[in-house]
Amino acid sequence: MARYDFTSHRLHVEADLAAGLPAALDRAQANYLINVLRLSVGAELLLFNGRDGEWRARIVEANKRNCLTEAVAQTRPQTAASAIWYCFAPLKAARLDYIVQKAVEMGAGRIVPMLTRHTQVSRLNVARLRANVIEAAEQCGVLNVPETTDEMRLDRLLAALPAERRVIFCDEDAETTNPLAALEAAANAPLAVLIGPEGGFAAEERAMLLARPGTLRLSLGPRILRADTAGVAAMALVQATMGDWR
Repeated sequence: MARYDFTSHRLHVEADLAAGLPAALDRAQANYLINVLRLSVGAELLLFNGRDGEWRARIVEANKRNCLTEAVAQTRPQTAASAIWYCFAPLKAARLDYIVQKAVEMGAGRIVPMLTRHTQVSRLNVARLRANVIEAAEQCGVLNVPETTDEMRLDRLLAALPAERRVIFCDEDAETTNPLAALEAAANAPLAVLIGPEGGFAAEERAMLLARPGTLRLSLGPRILRADTAGVAAMALVQATMGDWR
């Protein structure tokens, strides 16, 4: 049997999940299942909440506005949350949605919008960011929904990071020619991966980052990558050498 069920509809809920427990869906979820997909009582779907694993559930009550389900059997146990913090300078519109979705897919445990000198967006719609995180988790079989935070200035972010959390920041001017070797040589510690804005980190921001003990300045190769592409590339390198791809 395949490890993942890609044929069933999968939704994130806030309710506790255990055999026989009811779980009410919110109005948008109920409308989608009942009015758009035309599901009815007896139909099955997958539910998860980020705490109790993934459960197969059955619709037990349904009308145009409300939908009540009941958990039947656990399909996957809960896994440990990722220790990787993904800190990024927000981009505009669809590219912001993309970078958040990919961070979830690539295994971020916490998503932190980071304000830098060259950041394009100074005010962030946190509700939309959270909705994108949940949607990506629903679509990609993710059990742990990453935490999200309000935007933070770079200096405040660095001050708030625990001392044991190692900072990795991507910089096209870094002298590192082999990012895989650089990461493999790094100590095994909790990570904060920093993805700067288009235009890169300012000189004073690079100095601030490098002044923090244990910071690793990482090149992503000879080509200049867009910020959203750089985020995916950096997370792939981290997961392959220090994360859960090993």
